[in-house]
Amino acid sequence: MKKPGISECRENSRHNTAQRTLGPVSHLEEHVRPDWWRHIFNSLYLKTDADVVDDENITKDEIDLFVSALKLDQNERIVDLCCGQGRHTLELVRRGYKNVEGLDRSRYLIQRAKTKARKENLHVRFREGDARKTPYAPDSFGCLMILGNSFGYFETPEEDLRVLNEAKRILKPHGKLLLDVSDGSYLKEHFQPRSWEWIDKNSFVCRERSLSIDGQKLISREVIVDDKKGVVADQFYAERLYTVKSLTELLENAGFTNVELVGEVGSNSRRGQDLGMMEKRIIVAATIRKEWTPVRSKNKAKAKKVTVLLGDPAKADPLKPSGIFDDDDFYTIDCLKGALREIEGYEFSYLSNHNTLITDLARVSPKTDIVLNLCDEGYANDPRKELHVPAILEMMDIPYTGSGPQCLAYCYDKSLVRGIARELGVPVPEGLMVKPDDTLFELTMDFPVIVKPNFGDSSFGLNRNSVCYTHDEVVRAIYAIREGLGYDKPILVEEFLTGKDLSMGIIGTPPEKYTVLPISEEDYSALPDDLVKICGYEAKWKPDSPYWNIKSVPANLSADVEETIVECSLKLFSRLECRDYARFDWRLDARGNPKLLEVNPNPGWCWDGHLAKMAAFANITYPDMLDRIIKSAEERNSDLTSEGEDRSCKN
Repeated sequence: MKKPGISECRENSRHNTAQRTLGPVSHLEEHVRPDWWRHIFNSLYLKTDADVVDDENITKDEIDLFVSALKLDQNERIVDLCCGQGRHTLELVRRGYKNVEGLDRSRYLIQRAKTKARKENLHVRFREGDARKTPYAPDSFGCLMILGNSFGYFETPEEDLRVLNEAKRILKPHGKLLLDVSDGSYLKEHFQPRSWEWIDKNSFVCRERSLSIDGQKLISREVIVDDKKGVVADQFYAERLYTVKSLTELLENAGFTNVELVGEVGSNSRRGQDLGMMEKRIIVAATIRKEWTPVRSKNKAKAKKVTVLLGDPAKADPLKPSGIFDDDDFYTIDCLKGALREIEGYEFSYLSNHNTLITDLARVSPKTDIVLNLCDEGYANDPRKELHVPAILEMMDIPYTGSGPQCLAYCYDKSLVRGIARELGVPVPEGLMVKPDDTLFELTMDFPVIVKPNFGDSSFGLNRNSVCYTHDEVVRAIYAIREGLGYDKPILVEEFLTGKDLSMGIIGTPPEKYTVLPISEEDYSALPDDLVKICGYEAKWKPDSPYWNIKSVPANLSADVEETIVECSLKLFSRLECRDYARFDWRLDARGNPKLLEVNPNPGWCWDGHLAKMAAFANITYPDMLDRIIKSAEERNSDLTSEGEDRSCKN
């Protein structure tokens, strides 16, 4: 026999190290290291599990399910925790998601992910780190995913809870969590005690499995054999078996709410043999309800103090479908707070308890530079008292954003706005007023017509039955408003305009510094043909209504029509004494002529409202939109202060 050389001896030495195996063992659990997960996720893992984790079609199918379950915005910040070689992270980026990051403990897998991203020229960040203590700042992400059965590796449930607490820390308020884990109930009954399968042309893996003594974990052993080198690995690992019930309890213990099973998945392996922990999985989604983490500003002393006024979530709200603030309202408020955190140079505080609003304002007034008045619900959530809020601020001599009480009083009365518009030469639909004591009235315009309360906002009393084609339908619509809504004020009947439904926004205060936002149009293409094209109460408040699918898109208008709308809106802005921001609703008649529907001072400020959508068409972000409103009010109040000082000097 040929005597081996030095290099051959070294190679045999390496083989001898690789070939070490424990042979038969009676209790698998005794051989599982507590930190087995530190060593097992390497190149061999990608071979043994390649039939699932390296199959692009399986990954695409899983992402289809995950995206559908979460309804993710493509601009949302997403972190893929325990991302492995980044298969889900990279697929999200391929689909246009712009702010996706991946983190994993395995240096080998993270390097594989980075290499793959470079080869495909995908802009995504991968980091090496522990899921129990990540490098991310608080409130960083809108969505956190733990996918591919990457949860339940640690020795105790308390360590798993640490992962969820860390997820809670780095998620924004109302952030979404998605967990993809093995179906513990199924695996307890159906795991394979022994199996073997070829994993490539030269290697096969033999597996043994058993339940832990407490029945809460599945213990696995893998002996990987190369047909030339022999045994190359003999490794043990353990994964906790979660059920929907136990996972829900753990999530709720960490502070997550709205926990729900959103799907089940089985991997369609090309090998079709031993799928192990991936054979059947449960997909669970949850939401985190928490407060924003206080911002530590480096220049806190120099930051301007802004007090934000909001509606009172503890009081009833007659305009909301449920009559109270619901999860959507709290989500909207959290989106606002998140956007304001991004604006530099300000420190924000919030007031929403209307029982103590006046005393609270007196308390914060000496320390407040300006009030951001977003209380469009009205004082005590009474829409008739929206004007009371700026009136209180004026009596207390506190500068604030938005229109004053006189403007809000004008615009709450639709008939009054119609009269002022006509006085200015602004076209309006034909219409008539039906007083509460009127039992007979004569329509002076052709059908169809639209019936709506003369006083009110937020599309109060406006729905699919508001558009009428006969006199009897008008009578029924009036009755529905009076009796169904308890409305005892005048009712406005106008010609229903069948052309494009438009909105136009202004930020700033003409004639000085202001921005005219791109005109938006309501896209009714998703609405069934038999439904009237109207953006009413259902479109704003009823997610289960077909009207919920209406979208706002940039309007395609002739230069003449656009010029008329802008010119007339600017006239109304000044005449009605709007300030800082306003929205004007228009519609074209059958001949394409624009006519004014409403003027909305202090319009909806929410992240998905018409004003924010129009701002987005101009590439103005939501935080930037809010910043511009605040700065407009600051400049306006600064001008008023300067004028007052000038008058004082002259006297």
